[in-house]
Amino acid sequence: MAANDLLPRAKRWNAQRVAPYVFIAPFVILFLVFGAYPLIKSLVLSFYITNGPKSSVFVGLQNFAFLLTDPDFHKATRNTAIYTFWSVFLQLPLSLGLALLLNARWVRGREWLRLAFFSPHLVGQVFVGVLFSVLFVPQYGLINQALHAVADVPLDTRWLANPQLIMPALVLTSLWMYVGFNMVYFLAALQAVDKELYEAARVDGANSWQQFWAVTLPGIRPVAIFVLLMSTIGSFQLFELPWVMLGRSAGADGAGLTIVMYLYQTGYVSGDLGYASAVGWMLALGLLIVSLAQLRITGGFKTG
Repeated sequence: MAANDLLPRAKRWNAQRVAPYVFIAPFVILFLVFGAYPLIKSLVLSFYITNGPKSSVFVGLQNFAFLLTDPDFHKATRNTAIYTFWSVFLQLPLSLGLALLLNARWVRGREWLRLAFFSPHLVGQVFVGVLFSVLFVPQYGLINQALHAVADVPLDTRWLANPQLIMPALVLTSLWMYVGFNMVYFLAALQAVDKELYEAARVDGANSWQQFWAVTLPGIRPVAIFVLLMSTIGSFQLFELPWVMLGRSAGADGAGLTIVMYLYQTGYVSGDLGYASAVGWMLALGLLIVSLAQLRITGGFKTG
């Protein structure tokens, strides 16, 4: 074979070797610039005390040691944990119950109802925060008006100014926003459960409640664990809702202070990006521990 015939083949072979790297290059470059580099930079910064982006002093593990004794960080962690507990363990049963209801064939207009319950998630936390800031207004707010009519709650109840009511207000707001979102996951899981299992259960004499425990829950278990994990992670990252609803502050007595809000105040208001990085890595470590504990308790995503 002539050398002139081998040259085009060699070029095509080289092009085929290079082509995959060309296609994945945009992702790799974006990941390195906006993913890997910020992570490494934040880890390095966590060992420094900074005063703005250009002034830094190496302090080793002192930022992490101070975190363990910082009362503001303790308050932020406690508030975030309380919000996560009530938000997740109210959201999931409500979302599952709503999914069961809207999965029933006898419900008319199911498609429109699904859209209506899911739509609050589409508008974003900032819009929801502004909306509920108005709904919680004393005297004229819709929530006080409704509670006064139903349970004789005083119209002048100041939800967002009372330290004992700030967290319930945040939980109620998050329920309105996320119950319909998690409902979609449960709906998809319910529709994937094998209908023959229900028929077999009915043949064995199982009633609706027994079918729910023996067929429905095992069938949606992987999705339920996924929703639990994602809801927990999302709740620990709470920032926009309290920041908007409480007027760009932590509220009375710091009752609305969350870990991410404390990170923002430390890094971007006070200017100590090093300590803020330590807060971020402590949050990541806490989320890892909580997620692994949840997977251990629930048995993971195994279906068998």
